[in-house]
Amino acid sequence: MRFKRHLELEHGLKQIDIAPLVNMFFLLLLFFMLTSNFIMLPGIKVNLPRVVTSGLIKEEALEIAITAQSVIYLNGRVTTISELTSLIKRIAQKNPSILIKADRGASLGRVVEIWDLCRNLGISQINLVTEQE
Repeated sequence: MRFKRHLELEHGLKQIDIAPLVNMFFLLLLFFMLTSNFIMLPGIKVNLPRVVTSGLIKEEALEIAITAQSVIYLNGRVTTISELTSLIKRIAQKNPSILIKADRGASLGRVVEIWDLCRNLGISQINLVTEQE
C-alpha cells in the first residue's frame, strides 16, 4: 500500500455551504419574534367601562387613573388626594382639561370625590375615559 506524502489542494472555486447559516438566522429571528410578544410593559391596569356612544378628545389633558383597588395615579405616578389637590391647584390657572380613567371595579364614590375635587378647584372640563364597543 502506497500513501501520498503531499496532498495537493485543487485549485478552483471553493464554495461554502451557507444553508446552515441561513437556517440559524431564521431560527434566531423566529425565537426573537416569539419572545418579544411575552415582554410585559409596566403600566396601570385599568379595565375601562364599555359604552356605545362616546366622543374623541383631541387636546392634551391631565390624566387621573383610578384602579379597582382605589389607587389614584396622576400621569402614571401614584398619588394621594392631598397631593392631587395641591397639583390641581397649581395648574388650575392654565384651565386644562382632565381625563379620569376609572376601572370598572373602582368605587363610584372615589370617582365622584375626584370629580368634585376638580370642579371645586376650578377645572371646568372633566372627561371620563371609556372603551367603545
